[in-house]
Amino acid sequence: MTKMQDIETDYHYGVMRRALDVIDAADGEVSLETLAAQMQMSPAHFQRLFSQWVGVSPKRYQQYLTIGHAKALLRDRYTMLEAADEVGLSGSGRLHDLFLRWEAMSPGAFAQKGTGLTIHYGWFDSPFGEALAMGTDQGLCGLAFSAEYGRAATMADMQSRWPNATYAQAADRIKPWVEATFALRGEAQLHMIGAPFQIKVWEALLSIPSGQVTTYSEIAGAIGHPKAVRAVGTAVGRNPVSFLIPCHRAMRKSGGLGGYHWGLPVKRAMLAYESARAEAV
Repeated sequence: MTKMQDIETDYHYGVMRRALDVIDAADGEVSLETLAAQMQMSPAHFQRLFSQWVGVSPKRYQQYLTIGHAKALLRDRYTMLEAADEVGLSGSGRLHDLFLRWEAMSPGAFAQKGTGLTIHYGWFDSPFGEALAMGTDQGLCGLAFSAEYGRAATMADMQSRWPNATYAQAADRIKPWVEATFALRGEAQLHMIGAPFQIKVWEALLSIPSGQVTTYSEIAGAIGHPKAVRAVGTAVGRNPVSFLIPCHRAMRKSGGLGGYHWGLPVKRAMLAYESARAEAV
């Protein structure tokens, strides 16, 4: 990519980020004219740019952001994890157009809370606001979003998971994995650091295809603990690699979104973004 293309991409990203913030903060639907005016563009130019970036029109995207969309996903795009696993939708295969390789830290190493581990980190732009990415030599071990809580709280939250690790700011070392994650192409590496039960839950999450959802109870059944729904919910909430391990695709049976560690607006935006991409394919 040329330097001019980089500048254009950064500019388009900034426009779309502001537009999504306006949409998410509004009480109701925001008209194309209002959005375009706030972005200082003509309606036609803004609609064309938005559709190229997100995959659907601003009006259609806003429909995906409604609460009713969660129930529609459960009705129309509900994934039974056992069936998904049978057709090869697992962490060792393709997630959308992204090829993901992953490995898990041993339980003994996890119990040491990061002792002897060097974790590189950096801040990156993403379709869901600023992202904090962390990685070891084996792959990404953390991906968080600061839009709701700010940089300081986001960093403190992630570091508290492995308090004995050494942290080094080195965005370039993990940048290729981050770019693959958000571009949904290329190859990303994932290093899961968690307790054995948590890793089982996160592995199950990797079986949910992009644009589809499942429930906490379905995950509990898939990992062989059908009565452990509450424990599954806790493990989902403690997922350290948001979006890449798609905890945003786990929902309540009622059609409620459930919780999301980095804020429900971010979860709604992720589901809407993936639905838009699925429709555009």
